[in-house]
Amino acid sequence: MPEIIEDTLIRLSAALGERVVASRRLVAAIRCGGRPLRSGTLWRQDAVVASEQALPDVAEAEVILDGGQTFTARVAGRDRGTNIAVLRLDGGPQPAPHAAATGPEPGALVLAIGADPAGGVAVRLGAVHSVGPAWHSRAGGQIDRRITLDLRLEQAEEGGPVVDAAGGLVGISTLGPRRRVLVIPAATVERVLDPLLTNGRVARGWLGAAVQPVLVPDELRTEAGQPLGLMVIGLTRGGPAAQAGIMMGDILIGVDGAGLGSPSELAGMLGPESVGRQVQLRLIRGGAVQALAVTVGARPVR
Repeated sequence: MPEIIEDTLIRLSAALGERVVASRRLVAAIRCGGRPLRSGTLWRQDAVVASEQALPDVAEAEVILDGGQTFTARVAGRDRGTNIAVLRLDGGPQPAPHAAATGPEPGALVLAIGADPAGGVAVRLGAVHSVGPAWHSRAGGQIDRRITLDLRLEQAEEGGPVVDAAGGLVGISTLGPRRRVLVIPAATVERVLDPLLTNGRVARGWLGAAVQPVLVPDELRTEAGQPLGLMVIGLTRGGPAAQAGIMMGDILIGVDGAGLGSPSELAGMLGPESVGRQVQLRLIRGGAVQALAVTVGARPVR
């Protein structure tokens, strides 16, 4: 029995090593001046993607690929909503073909690969902790699935590729709240890549109102049809909400007939297609439910 276990472990170790060898060509080490190296993923011949929150605010960087090849790169675009940054390579190589993962399931093994401080690769083996549906970040971006990993990740490794046991590309790694390791799915990267390369940003709707969840007053819950709303606690001067007459203290409870009870729900209603569109806000003001039309603006570049 011990020999069988030993043989199984040896085969597993060899298989994992083969996956790393096949995937390390996707790993990019990003050097921004004298700052520590950051990790990225060679997504296309002309593009490296990285975690936006981990990439320093620079216009240009040096990208080091497997084998020590060095390329000059320009930061083509950043999107806080999906936490994706794209660097355009000058004459980069064609990345090794990688099939998309078939959809990770909880308990499945994955490899998170990043750049180490010397420009080599750092590898983390872990399991998929949980998989949830599409969700919206507070900055308004839609992430196609909520994939959480049960492993540890250093900040320098954030943004590298995550591959499954079959070698399929799940997406890129990122650090979430409390340093929880999440995956930005490959489908999300594909969706924002061209807009970032072409326009440098992903346009999203914006009301110019800061909100926080509050309880709807008891006497209005029946009319409102929900227990929660969003109180306006800040307004941008000249923003869409201010121009439409939204006031501090208003409680937003709906947009175009859909209920509204959390900032992420509001963000989900203000996608790229909402820019320039007039929406009907349902709100509580002065103890009464009212309706107000607002023309959605484009979120300013920060």
